[in-house]
Amino acid sequence: MADMTPEITFDDFMKVDIRKGTVLRAEPFPEARKPAIKLWVDFGPEIGERKSSAQITQHYAPEDLVGKSVLGVVNFPPRQIGPMRSEVLILGLYDADGNVGLITPDKDTPDGARLC
Repeated sequence: MADMTPEITFDDFMKVDIRKGTVLRAEPFPEARKPAIKLWVDFGPEIGERKSSAQITQHYAPEDLVGKSVLGVVNFPPRQIGPMRSEVLILGLYDADGNVGLITPDKDTPDGARLC
């Protein structure tokens, strides 16, 4: 089967602003259509705190997320998800069962550090 992934240029990739943040607060999001958790993430002094909704309930409980490092796309326009306005896309990967695990840096980096 041929690879159907469209090619992009390096300049296209650089338009996606992916930053490291730290989860400040996490709460259940029962109003979401699919099970989700509301997150408030600190992306450092340049970007500040942003809200998001993440469908990560199979692997995480809200109380276990506070202080966790995450990666997020910070330059997408805000998106309304039920009663919440999501301001950042938190990144994860699907496991073999189709559940999402978060992508986290393996070294200590400051909030707001940009993926390069």
